[in-house]
Amino acid sequence: METRTRPQITSEVTDGVCRLLYHHQMACLTELRLGNGRGLDVLALGAKGELWAVEVKSSVEDFRVDQKWESYLDYCDRFFFAVPMEFPKELIPGNVGLIVADRYEAAIIRQCEECSLSAARRKKLLISFGQTAATRLQGGGGDAVFIT
Repeated sequence: METRTRPQITSEVTDGVCRLLYHHQMACLTELRLGNGRGLDVLALGAKGELWAVEVKSSVEDFRVDQKWESYLDYCDRFFFAVPMEFPKELIPGNVGLIVADRYEAAIIRQCEECSLSAARRKKLLISFGQTAATRLQGGGGDAVFIT
């Protein structure tokens, strides 16, 4: 059996998450730099303007060293961790959502409560989401884009 690297696992889980969210009628942007300077793996926008943040964890070590995930809560209505199938699910805090994924598919194992953003923050995020998507479609460097 082939051993996968951490970046390969992250990419595979991200692909599965984006497929899942697409089936929930959500558009996804990956690898975003937020206004607080933190990098987010996936931000998804739903038809009603809802924003879901997903942080991908490729391994137990990756999860344990992450001390920044709570700083993402100010940028979404729902927050999820996404992990590979073999990840020990009991490590994920119970107050956030949980998605299990591989490169082909994903499933929401645990939904999280909605925490609505303020109207002003939502407006800024929606504008920034649209600008980032348009810039990437035009071939612009999306890595330096900030979602405020």
